[in-house]
Amino acid sequence: MKNSLPVWKFALALLAAALLFGCANKPKPAPAVADDNAPAEKVAAADKTAAVETTGFDEAASADRQPAAVEQSARAKLARIHFAFDRFTLSMAARDTLAANAAYLQTNPGVKVDIEGHCDERGADEYNLALGQRRARAARDYLVSLGVSPERLETVSYGEEKPLDPAAGEKSWAENRRAEFTEVR
Repeated sequence: MKNSLPVWKFALALLAAALLFGCANKPKPAPAVADDNAPAEKVAAADKTAAVETTGFDEAASADRQPAAVEQSARAKLARIHFAFDRFTLSMAARDTLAANAAYLQTNPGVKVDIEGHCDERGADEYNLALGQRRARAARDYLVSLGVSPERLETVSYGEEKPLDPAAGEKSWAENRRAEFTEVR
């Protein structure tokens, strides 16, 4: 028993050193804008992984819906962005839209914004609420990285509760996987 005392003291000292040096200030991670194919959660089943890899928002296919996007943009001055299935990373198109939204917010400093994260109907309610929150946060973090004050941005997740298109099918689901920006004065 006497021999275990020095080992115990050594382990305690090692733990204290790890806590002391491991808690140093670290730079904030970059917003979630990396790989558009990075999953929100690791998918256990291989067949589900394959489905996630091949399913996504087809921006070219949504070109026929441009009048609705223009109407939404003209009405709110802030355009929505879309996400791929089971993802919260920002595509290049989403980053471009967020840059335009950031420019609008910088020229209108009195405007505050609620960022709403939305999902399609697939997945459990709790999962979709969490994914919607990650989508809203990814948009918020990117706006902050572009110079928008974080105090002007609030996030909320509606999960699958407020679909743009209540129909079932890939076209509808792609429209519903989005972040919306609502001005709050």
